[in-house]
Amino acid sequence: MKAMILAAGRGERMRPLTDTLPKPLLKARGRTLIDYHLEKLAAAGVREVIINHGRLGRQIEQAVGTECYGMKIIYSAEGDEPLDTGGGIFRALPLLGTGPFILVNADVWSDMDYARLPQALDAHAHLVLVPNPAHHIDGDFALKGRYISLDDGPRHTYGGMGVFQAALFDECSPGRFPLAPLLRQAASHDLLTGHLYEGRWLDIGTPERLHELEQSLKLDVLPMGS
Repeated sequence: MKAMILAAGRGERMRPLTDTLPKPLLKARGRTLIDYHLEKLAAAGVREVIINHGRLGRQIEQAVGTECYGMKIIYSAEGDEPLDTGGGIFRALPLLGTGPFILVNADVWSDMDYARLPQALDAHAHLVLVPNPAHHIDGDFALKGRYISLDDGPRHTYGGMGVFQAALFDECSPGRFPLAPLLRQAASHDLLTGHLYEGRWLDIGTPERLHELEQSLKLDVLPMGS
């Protein structure tokens, strides 16, 4: 199975840290955020990773190279005007092949074992949901059995990790567009599955949460609901 790491975001909320450094290269406990993902993907048996990038993205290429942890690394460069999550994935589809692929946001951290993600899908995507963090208390989706739902009920947050199929993008055209509307449309047609992961997870969206990750890793304790 191939994987894609979404690494093209501008990191506006991380400024001034991201004025001269792309967010995936920010460090916690001496390791870049993207390195944590690469190590775990390799441990899960992934042998090829596509990384998209935007502004300052060449620094990612220089830091990671074309081979890492025994995996082949391919880049999808979007330039100074990133294509948003949906557009970035759509552009990279020719590199991802015809089978399901793992998708990971570069700016999340989790101790989830990627090997536990499904290898085959009977839906357009399978999402990892997590308990709602304090900065996103309303959540994104309900979970009805193994299906992601837009119905009323307890909602959970999309954790920026999952397995996707190209079919999710069948009606799309090249250009800039977000991923979220595609996920909602798939959910409305029972084409989105998922599960709730209640282990350690953190969205590294601000300098404060990066510091929280740094301190938590020092103690090897990541508080829930952060």
